Amino acid sequence: MDLSPSTYFARKRRPKSARRLRDEVLMSLIEEAHVTSGGTYGARRITRALRCKGHEVARCTVERLMAGLGLKGVIRGRRRRATVPEPSAPRPPDLVDRDFTASRPDQL
Repeated sequence: MDLSPSTYFARKRRPKSARRLRDEVLMSLIEEAHVTSGGTYGARRITRALRCKGHEVARCTVERLMAGLGLKGVIRGRRRRATVPEPSAPRPPDLVDRDFTASRPDQL
């Protein structure tokens, strides 16, 4: 992004916004709650933990800041696969030779 020198220096002198200042405070609280949980809490639980401590914060704010910090909660359980293909089962023939382009409707 090209900025004129006057814009660059005006932006550099500008004080931090209220949102930026609050985000910096919340980031440290979110990191603390995440570490305290052993890295298991996600955005919903961290939001709940911060509200219990008296910090009024929205879940979307916690999600945004956690994404910025690179923090994720743990997903419990295993994913279930609906079907597991049999390796020795015959495969259906490739009737279109892997060419899915059609010049008109209902051609393939």
